[in-house]
Amino acid sequence: MYRFLLTPRWWGINVFMLLAIPFCVFMGSWQLSRFEDRVQEHQEAGEQATAAETAPARPLAELLPVDKKTSGNQATATGRYGTQLLVPDRELGDDTGFYVLTMLRTEDGRALPVVRGWLPGEADAAKAPAAPTGEVTVTGALQASETPGSNGVRAQGGLPSGQTGAISAASLVNLVPYDVYDAWITLDRADTGMTAVPAKAPSGTGLDLKAFQNLGYTGEWFVFAGFVLFMWFRLVRREVEFARDAELGLTEAPSAGPAENGTAATTATATPDDKAGNTGTSSDTGTASDADADADADGTKVSPSPTA
Repeated sequence: MYRFLLTPRWWGINVFMLLAIPFCVFMGSWQLSRFEDRVQEHQEAGEQATAAETAPARPLAELLPVDKKTSGNQATATGRYGTQLLVPDRELGDDTGFYVLTMLRTEDGRALPVVRGWLPGEADAAKAPAAPTGEVTVTGALQASETPGSNGVRAQGGLPSGQTGAISAASLVNLVPYDVYDAWITLDRADTGMTAVPAKAPSGTGLDLKAFQNLGYTGEWFVFAGFVLFMWFRLVRREVEFARDAELGLTEAPSAGPAENGTAATTATATPDDKAGNTGTSSDTGTASDADADADADGTKVSPSPTA
């Protein structure tokens, strides 16, 4: 009954099924592990942020380069304030305003972007308080350079002079006359008249849309595996039912071809007289039959004329 499974056609179907199901299970498991990693990173980022708030500040040089472990840590740096810029379209709570960003020139000649605070409303240099003069030491949460177009960071250009859309070395290199650290800090205590900007979680550690996409892909791959198995059983069942019907004679035989139909029709219409070659007799018979039909139609029987 199941010998058809050993045919070349079914060998191909079986091999496909045996390869497709493990592949779907593997991909589903991998997507699930990616989601679990993101959940774990989110939890670790929360714990790290809590610990960083109470941990003592460390020199900036010890925390560079910024990564997921050092982001959010308290850093301290000493230098003199220089160029001041505004970062428009930044939200704090339910309000929209702008950051006051000032470059802190350190002893090695490079500048560290320092967010001194946030102000509500449209970006206006007249509203931003001037930076302290002389040598200062700042303490704040260390942050990685921003990526334009993500996490609310403005991507388009065309900003007025003295403004920048993103806080990053790539964005600031053409706005200030000195090298810039590939990092920035936000002060724990904002300068007078401004609100302190809270530190952000490291990129890729939150339960964002990508994390839930991984979870959705997990379900899809397991559904694919079940669908492949279901279709294999469905095809096997249909093949068994067809073979069983054929054994019981329930399957209709294929119809005869055009050549066979023509031969059968010719044989059925041939008469013994035709086989004997009496074509004349058949013609006479046909004539008499026609005369009888005419007589019946007129109500008078007409005898056929004798043949010569």
